[in-house]
Amino acid sequence: MNNVIVLPLLIPLLTAVILIFLSKFTSFQRWFSVISVITNMAVTIFIINQVHESGIQTLHMGGWLPPYGIVFVADMFAALLVLTTLIASLGCLLYAFQNVGAEREKYYFYPFFQFLIAGVIGSFLTGDLFNLFVCFEVMLISSYALIVLGGTKRQLRETLKYMLINIISSAMFVAGVAYIYGTVGTLNLAHLSVRVAEVQQAGILSVIGIFFLIVFALKAGLFLFFWLPGSYNAPPIAITALFGALLTKVGLYAITRFFTLIFYHDPSTVQVVMGWMAAATMILGGLGALAYKDLGRILNYNIVISVGFIAFGIAVASPDALNGVIYYLMHDMVAKALLFILGGMLIAAAGTSKLSEMGGLMKRYPLIGWLFFIVALALVGIPPLSGFLGKVLIVSGGISGGHYALTFIGLGSSIIVLYSLIKVFMAAFWGEAPAARTTPVSIRWSDYTAAIGLTLVVIFMGLGSEWIYSFTSQAGAVLSDPTLYINAVLKE
Repeated sequence: MNNVIVLPLLIPLLTAVILIFLSKFTSFQRWFSVISVITNMAVTIFIINQVHESGIQTLHMGGWLPPYGIVFVADMFAALLVLTTLIASLGCLLYAFQNVGAEREKYYFYPFFQFLIAGVIGSFLTGDLFNLFVCFEVMLISSYALIVLGGTKRQLRETLKYMLINIISSAMFVAGVAYIYGTVGTLNLAHLSVRVAEVQQAGILSVIGIFFLIVFALKAGLFLFFWLPGSYNAPPIAITALFGALLTKVGLYAITRFFTLIFYHDPSTVQVVMGWMAAATMILGGLGALAYKDLGRILNYNIVISVGFIAFGIAVASPDALNGVIYYLMHDMVAKALLFILGGMLIAAAGTSKLSEMGGLMKRYPLIGWLFFIVALALVGIPPLSGFLGKVLIVSGGISGGHYALTFIGLGSSIIVLYSLIKVFMAAFWGEAPAARTTPVSIRWSDYTAAIGLTLVVIFMGLGSEWIYSFTSQAGAVLSDPTLYINAVLKE
């Protein structure tokens, strides 16, 4: 057992509790939150090093051995996503300093921020199905508070829709937990894998597997994403950046974990269903990105496209594709946080989110322009930036597996991403500034720090891809061979 692996969950939880009692001290809340995230990053790097050298690390809560107690499991997949979560969160946190609003800061923005991080990290590290549900709810309840914080009419309207969808999906999640426990008598993920393998995923278990796919697809915005563009467009962009970077990725993580560890015995059915869902998500997300002339909507539909592309890799499920899914998940978490931060800086500089009312910003804000151009290239998968290796691995897995139509749609979605973001770049930074534009606000140092820092991570993930791949391939090996996870959890 390794007690250290619970620290990435405990640190944000304790930070949130402390900050609740210090809500009036805004400056302290800001810097205490930053110190907490940086400390957590150091702890997570230590855990990654342990996993890299010694294999999967586990912790049996209360000393109860699995399958009877709750277990936390740090394999390389989970540990890498925890570190990426913290990197993206740090950028969003720095950007929020001057952009989330003083009133929201006073009304517990930073405690809810930390609770949301705790829910995300707990979802990655838990090895128990019911505990996964609990961590999902911690994350979602925090997101409810963050999305409505400020109380504008649009926020209240979109929050009702967002809450309704997630309450329905959470109710379905609980029902799925009850069905699977009633069928196989366990909730430990490793033990579930063993029990499902004993009956070869026959009959009712195949139905339960598809049921869980629907649950996690709702949470990830996979095909059933109708709630996402409006809901993510309601809160301040500092909060949207956090949501775009993290929330959909937790649903995608759950899909990846479930269908490589538990429900992998009937791949033909699951792959076909997931493949169609991925294709529809990329196509519909692409149409949304092309149709709108509002920056916020365009960026939100780019989230949808990336969800579909990652699901394409999960549906292919070859070793190359799974390695690509891991790398692309890490890339997309950082790149989406950066994209929304730069989008927020762009809106602040232009005084509007409408592309038709922008123009000429390159003369006054060249740094923002070139940072936006870099992240656009990274999201398309242009080398040597972070999106290249993950996209190549997923596409090569699709071609080698004979998924030609899905691969064609995936490549087409990349072209749409390029077109939609270059459209923003050209409309905002080139041409003449509108005559009616008022004096733009100055961009704060914390905004530039967040944007430059995340851009450097995007560049590093591209230039250092060979070194990073030594870690992601170790994570991919566990996804391709479930016995590695099972033996680490059940035979310690």
